[in-house]
Amino acid sequence: MSGTLGARLASAIAAKDEAALRAVLADDVDFKGLTPGRLWEGTGPDAVVEILFGSWFEPPDEIERVVDVSEREDVADTSHVGYRLDLTNPGGSYVAEQQAYYRGGDAIEHLRIMCSGFRPR
Repeated sequence: MSGTLGARLASAIAAKDEAALRAVLADDVDFKGLTPGRLWEGTGPDAVVEILFGSWFEPPDEIERVVDVSEREDVADTSHVGYRLDLTNPGGSYVAEQQAYYRGGDAIEHLRIMCSGFRPR
């Protein structure tokens, strides 16, 4: 799979593709995430997959399209990717944006994501 780790991460999340997500994560990835009202933490791909696809983007949440993906210049050893998604679920139509900061060479070893939450469209 081509592209930066950040672009691959955003693509895997947008596609809700567990295998692609695991492919960008190191075996001992250190994860922290912030959503409105909660801090999430985990170590390893299993924990990240469970949080992202078991709690953040649950099975009824359909990601319709990627509105935007942007990457910025690295800050020392830390990279950034931001992405905005249009989605629907039984509750309605929403937009969500996430900002991810990560470190790693061949795989993401350190991952921090802040999420806007699902905002009504």
